[in-house]
Amino acid sequence: MPLSARKVETATPGKHGDGRGLFLLVKPSGARSWVLRYQVHGRRRDLGLGAYPDVTLLIARERALDARRLIANGEDPIAKKRQAKPKTFKDAALELIESKRPGWKNAKHAAQWTSTLETYVFPKIGPVQMARVETADVIAALKPIWAEKPETANRVRQRIEAVLDYATALGLRAGDNPARWRGHLDHLLPKPTKVRAVKHHPALPHAEIAGFMGDLSNRTGVGARALAFTILTAARSGETRGMTWSEVDFENQIWTIPAQRMKAGKEHRVPLSDAALAQLGTRRDNDTLVFESEAKPGKPISDMSMTAVLRRMGHGGITVHGFRSTFRDWAGETTGFPREVIELALAHGIKDKAEAAYARSDLFDKRRKLMNAWANTAATQNRPNNVVALG
Repeated sequence: MPLSARKVETATPGKHGDGRGLFLLVKPSGARSWVLRYQVHGRRRDLGLGAYPDVTLLIARERALDARRLIANGEDPIAKKRQAKPKTFKDAALELIESKRPGWKNAKHAAQWTSTLETYVFPKIGPVQMARVETADVIAALKPIWAEKPETANRVRQRIEAVLDYATALGLRAGDNPARWRGHLDHLLPKPTKVRAVKHHPALPHAEIAGFMGDLSNRTGVGARALAFTILTAARSGETRGMTWSEVDFENQIWTIPAQRMKAGKEHRVPLSDAALAQLGTRRDNDTLVFESEAKPGKPISDMSMTAVLRRMGHGGITVHGFRSTFRDWAGETTGFPREVIELALAHGIKDKAEAAYARSDLFDKRRKLMNAWANTAATQNRPNNVVALG
């Protein structure tokens, strides 16, 4: 039944229809607003028409009628409304983040985009209309952090460029992108590689790995087992924490990490040594996490679980990721394994075209020998008292 002025005024909390998609929404607080629900291009939309009593029943019906005329002509009233209002850089940036969110493997990406833009860009150019963002605006946002935080600054530049490209694709601006690097900002700012200080993850010298693993073997808990497994497989901590039993082939001693969990987006097979398998414990259901949080069943252990083990062992100055460097240094300095085998063991892409052509396969059998040699090196060794490890 169509609404009446009296019904609008006295309606209880909930949704009350007036017909043809027009609704009065009443909140528990008593606040009232109008919404037109419609479908265009197969997509359902809700168009806000204003709040009562400023927008009366009569006005709401008139606005709904205007919107229906647009829909009949194949237009989307919401899109039309947005186009009529000048969009700011911040508006476009937040829209872009939402459009990218479903495609990001890691939910943290959206938070990182939002955080860097809110910190370094929105205070400078957030309120500026997209059509008016110029090179000077981009420089104003980048220059304060370009030398001090070059890596962050370069990411910020790339994100500004992406937002401006998004706006161009929507027809909100025209012309060249003022945040582009090649042939533009490269003439105005020093190259990031010239100001970037290379930051290495603090690592344990490979000569000390056997003693370290001996100490670690005396530790109990999921974090300690996960750390030992991560070291013995030269894996990234996130790959270990997200590992499920379905990824482990015990018979053939293979851990297959699906593409969606890999940094490079490509499936990666890891040969498991006996020592690595020993860290897994008793097999459970396929979908169960191997290194499940004891405090939160069904959830992986936290980022800090393995770091906490290092701190309790008195190694707070090194990182979990640093053990990949330990492995890389050991393999490169003390073994005769080819470089491409070592790089593939670390799941690194091979940039050199000649090497990449040579390593068309994943060199799995050679990597198995490498990982077994690493496990033997990492095994606790009973050295005579007069033998010491030289760092």
